[in-house]
Amino acid sequence: MTEGEARRKINSLRDEIEAHNRRYYEEAAPVVSDGEYDALYRELQQLESRYPQYARADSPTQQVGGQPLSRFEHVTHRVPMLSLDNTYS
Repeated sequence: MTEGEARRKINSLRDEIEAHNRRYYEEAAPVVSDGEYDALYRELQQLESRYPQYARADSPTQQVGGQPLSRFEHVTHRVPMLSLDNTYS
């Protein structure tokens, strides 16, 4: 894969993952399985690791989820809720 191809693929994956995040977190209407989403996410992580010059702070790999549904109530946890990162391994 050339650098140009990598850059285009990274941008494409970011757009696709951001769309899936919106559908999952904001619309509660996912269109891919968790496994399919995770495969896209891992591919993006690998490409950003291999081509760090294309890594960005606003990448889905540097964010946690998306905006929550407005119908959720705000709660304060006594113990911080930490990410599980990868529940498949």
